[in-house]
Amino acid sequence: MNSLTLRVGLIAALVVAVFAVMTALALERAFRDSAVYAVEQRLQAQLFLLMGVAEVDPAGRVSLPDRLPESRLMLPDSGLHARISDEAGNTLWRSPSALGTHYGLQPDERAFMARMTVDWETLGGVVPLTFTLSEDRSGLEAQLRTYRRSLWGWLAVLAVLLLAAQSLALYLGLIPLRRVARELRAMEQGQQSALTGRYPVELKALTDNLNALLRQERAQLARYRDGLADLAHSLKTPLAVLRGSLESRRDEDRRQDLEQLERMDRIVAYQLQRAATAGHRALAAPMAVAPLVQRLGRTLDKVYPDKGVVLFDEVSADSRFRGNEGDLMELLGNLMDNAWKYGRGRVGVASAMEGRWLVLKVEDDGPGIPADRVPVILARGGRLDEAVPGQGIGLAVVNEIVSAYEGRLTVGTSEALGGARVEIRLPG
Repeated sequence: MNSLTLRVGLIAALVVAVFAVMTALALERAFRDSAVYAVEQRLQAQLFLLMGVAEVDPAGRVSLPDRLPESRLMLPDSGLHARISDEAGNTLWRSPSALGTHYGLQPDERAFMARMTVDWETLGGVVPLTFTLSEDRSGLEAQLRTYRRSLWGWLAVLAVLLLAAQSLALYLGLIPLRRVARELRAMEQGQQSALTGRYPVELKALTDNLNALLRQERAQLARYRDGLADLAHSLKTPLAVLRGSLESRRDEDRRQDLEQLERMDRIVAYQLQRAATAGHRALAAPMAVAPLVQRLGRTLDKVYPDKGVVLFDEVSADSRFRGNEGDLMELLGNLMDNAWKYGRGRVGVASAMEGRWLVLKVEDDGPGIPADRVPVILARGGRLDEAVPGQGIGLAVVNEIVSAYEGRLTVGTSEALGGARVEIRLPG
């Protein structure tokens, strides 16, 4: 679950659901307890009313008026029943509502019951009487069902409103984060160089530190490249002096010394290029590949005017390289220079975007590269002098750049032109 909005939304929905369920259970329990208490109090009051209208003669016979204080006691199957019994449990009087029923006058889990035993004084003495009043639970259960439906309905509406309010609060609260994401995308596309929006205090430290990190990286990269340029310039003069001194000599060691000097020159150039490679940067502005290929093609036509090379340009318009322009220039320049130098007259350059990858292909109609020599020409460090003349150092540099960008390089044979074919995949 990588979405912060989805994660917070699910947590909010879970909290609201638990809150609604717990609230419903608590309110239903409170309503049930209140309703049961009300029924018990009502039965107790009705019991006193029944005792108030009861008459007992000296023989102990009980009589009640035809019109009872509670009308439900006169209606059959009303759910409210009354009975008066003696101390032996014999029924002395039963309410009309209890006729034809098999429950209600004995303790039963389906009914509420109120009972009171009194000593009734008459002219003939004291008569023990037990007054019993019972009411079945069907009325209460029906009331609870109605309340439960209403309660859950309103809680559902309340939960939806709470979720909507939380979603709105979450949307408004995450606006600064979405603004940061938009600015970062703009930086990736080269439309801006820093985060420029005004952000709340909770994000200001993050955005300020990110801007400071970007400025520091650019400054460090600039200092690094300037230092390498100064180093290269500083090395050119002593190397040129040594070359001039050796060329003026006539002894037999001159040729060997010149070869070693040339080797030093190549190694220095290679290591400087390797160190200057910037590598993949997520916030680097993407650049179009097609204009650079065309510019290199025109330059190489001037360098090799006698070759009459025909360039098959199949670079797609949407091909974009995310990195340093100098790295792309060095990479394509080495590959295309080898193709011009060793091809017989036809060179193909193609590129396309495959998902998040930029795929570059350079092929020619030259003699190609034997499969067993590929590891040699891609070797690094001390094995540079073992590379095939004219190609080893160039492809070694290309391999270093591709590795710095965490890409992949493959060398093979061109099916269309018959010569060497180099394919490079770089993160776009």
